[in-house]
Amino acid sequence: MAQKVVTIGEVLMRLTVPDYKRLFQTVNFDVTFGGSEANVGVSLAHFGLDSTHITALPDHNLGERVERFLKLNGVSGEGIVRKEGRLGVYYLETGAMQRPSRIVYDRFDSTFVHLKEDEINWEIVFKDASWFHYSGITPAISQNAADITLRALKEAKKRGVTTSGDINYRRNLWQYGKQPLDIMPGLVELTDVVIGGRVDLENCLGIQDEDWQTNCDKVLKKYPHIKAFSKTVRNAMTASRNELSGLLYTDGKLYTSKNYDMKNIVDRIGGGDAFMAGLIYGFLNLDPQETVEFGVAASVLKHSTIGDVNLSSKEEVEELVKGDNVGRLLR
Repeated sequence: MAQKVVTIGEVLMRLTVPDYKRLFQTVNFDVTFGGSEANVGVSLAHFGLDSTHITALPDHNLGERVERFLKLNGVSGEGIVRKEGRLGVYYLETGAMQRPSRIVYDRFDSTFVHLKEDEINWEIVFKDASWFHYSGITPAISQNAADITLRALKEAKKRGVTTSGDINYRRNLWQYGKQPLDIMPGLVELTDVVIGGRVDLENCLGIQDEDWQTNCDKVLKKYPHIKAFSKTVRNAMTASRNELSGLLYTDGKLYTSKNYDMKNIVDRIGGGDAFMAGLIYGFLNLDPQETVEFGVAASVLKHSTIGDVNLSSKEEVEELVKGDNVGRLLR
């Protein structure tokens, strides 16, 4: 039986301005779908794991399109609730050279923010699950979303399921009267693996230090149950060229991946989610050094693919880790 991972979060329609145009220039958009946690689930499905995503979609044709997108990419529909409402949207203006990419969100009052705990069949969703993952984006968008994230964590823990949280801090999302420090500590108390950089740890957990590893040690004093911390290290020379590596801190030891020079980035959206998916696969199947190498390699491959989701297989990631077939024409 394949390992099963459960994720939770909003799925958005992405409207991308084509041909490196500015948003105010375009008369048409390229359409795809994504969301931080759903991106993780799709990537894990392509690695061969069973993947279930908890979300709410509008009960009309756009909702049907998103559900088909998830199922086409191997994600089970067991956690999908269809109900009245709208689908959140974001607009992407792709940067080039020294001009950065820009995103405009239109996700207010989407169907997902009204999802209720009792609308999910928790027994079915978590049946045979090995891992549960959430991000700091979901509890930021509404009290309902924060409540259902906490409920999902409790359901996971009472079943002995390992939990992870990418506690990415998005200042502009916290608009419903609560701040990260009101919500995130309660979620981290139920989280085994924490992904976050210095800014995330400061704003979500109130831990402040210039050194990331020192921050992790401070978090461990407050939350000694946490098994591991991780983050990516990105050096963005231009919108088209970045360097990327990863750090994993577990059992008092810091593991560092190789550094990749990505010279012609196709699409960096979802790179962190691909890293997270690689880490989850690694924690379930690999040792710590192999885990951080697999995670970064997965993220690097995502940068070569248009759209939010990483479509690379486990074997393709393993080939990059080993340095096989890089840039070759495979027949």
